[in-house]
Amino acid sequence: MSINWTGVFPAVTTKFTANDELDFNAFNINLEAQLEAGVDGIILCGSLGEASVLTDDEKFELLSHTLKEVNGRVPVLLNIGESTTKKAVAAAVKAKALGADGLMLLPPLRYYSDVEETLAFFAAVAESTDLPIMIYNNPVDYKIEVTLEMFDYLSKYNNIQAVKESTRDVSNVTRMINRFGDRFKIFTGVDPIAMECLVMGADGWVAGLVDAFPKETVAIFRLVKQNRIAEALTIYRWFLPVLELDIKPKLVQYIKLAEVATGIGTEAVRAPRLAIHGEERERVMKILNDALASRPILPEGSWGI
Repeated sequence: MSINWTGVFPAVTTKFTANDELDFNAFNINLEAQLEAGVDGIILCGSLGEASVLTDDEKFELLSHTLKEVNGRVPVLLNIGESTTKKAVAAAVKAKALGADGLMLLPPLRYYSDVEETLAFFAAVAESTDLPIMIYNNPVDYKIEVTLEMFDYLSKYNNIQAVKESTRDVSNVTRMINRFGDRFKIFTGVDPIAMECLVMGADGWVAGLVDAFPKETVAIFRLVKQNRIAEALTIYRWFLPVLELDIKPKLVQYIKLAEVATGIGTEAVRAPRLAIHGEERERVMKILNDALASRPILPEGSWGI
């Protein structure tokens, strides 16, 4: 199996009904907006997808539904974020059986594994499947860094092919390229430094605010890769106050509110998360309304299938 590791891969949100059940109708509206904009992959059940509050059955139901809806137009990846190696391996096996195109893989959750333990965890999942794997490297939020030396070890697994680079150190893109060439495809995973990482050679963007602004996100990526930096920068400067919502503790609530503001999502979150209100809501809405009031006209051909 193979994935063309380039482009914009939205980490999509999970939609819920008023009765706290999966809302596939709302999910489909957003999914089709992503595909219309020209995204290159879909990632399910990540941090933005509220994976920590989904049951296993819900995750696999969402995967099956998405595969049917996407119908081969782009790869569909399931994020695996588990506390035990046994559950992570089981999720990889089940994802393959259901038809997933690939996996995004977090280090163990709830336990800060050391280097040996982290590598053993990744190796066990890689050995359990032939699905292509993207390693999620986010030491800021998950407290475990996948270092260059660890990627040296992981390079022997042919199906570990990409990294979601979320160290928040733009220079790490260059370090990875200097060390490994194109052995690992690099996806920037932090919205407010995404353009910087793309300019430095990142192959793709695992994006968050794309959930509300898919065309603008795709346009920035394509313009950078066409070396139309000035055009990309105009959009990026407009977008940055919104993109910074991606690095806040309540990024799920903020991005879902952004989806409502652009008409392609709902605000419902699953407890213990609660919808934002009062001054906090007013502050986020001002950022969104200011952006919508000055939404740029995108260059022709910079987005779309």
